[in-house]
Formats: sequence, structure tokens, C-alpha cells
Amino acid sequence: MDPYHNFKNRLDEIHTWPSSYLFKFVVPEAKKGELLSVMPTGMVQERSSANQKYVSISLTAKMESADEVVAVYKQVAHIEGIVTL
Repeated sequence: MDPYHNFKNRLDEIHTWPSSYLFKFVVPEAKKGELLSVMPTGMVQERSSANQKYVSISLTAKMESADEVVAVYKQVAHIEGIVTL
């Protein structure tokens, strides 16, 4: 079974699509560009850690469906060191 199946169902219960969705990640500073290159267009907020090794990325984007949200999470899952919040 797809590990994102329950997540997709929960998104469909909570949201009426299309809808704004808030993505939140923590990623090593060196991987920030890689993360942003696969993210949808939207409003981005960044905050660096005290030691500048990590950056917190919050991105709000208009998404058309739960499948579209899940597709983003599947893409970023391959980025080394990423933490999904």
C-alpha cells in the first residue's frame, strides 16, 4: 500500500480543493536550492538556524488536489537531510 494513502485521505477530509496549502521543511543550507527547485510557486518564508547550517522553509501555495500535495512530498523525500514538518 502507498504510505501516503492515509495522508491523502486526511487532506481530502480537511480541504476543499483547490486550496492554499502550507508546506514546512527544515533542510541543510546547502540543499535549500534543491528544495526550492521542486516546490510549487508560492509565498516563501525562510529562517536560518543560529549556526547557519539549516534553514526552515515555509511555503504557502495554491494546490489543485491532495494528489498534487502528495506529489510534492514524494519529490522532496529524496533530498538528503530534509525534515518534513
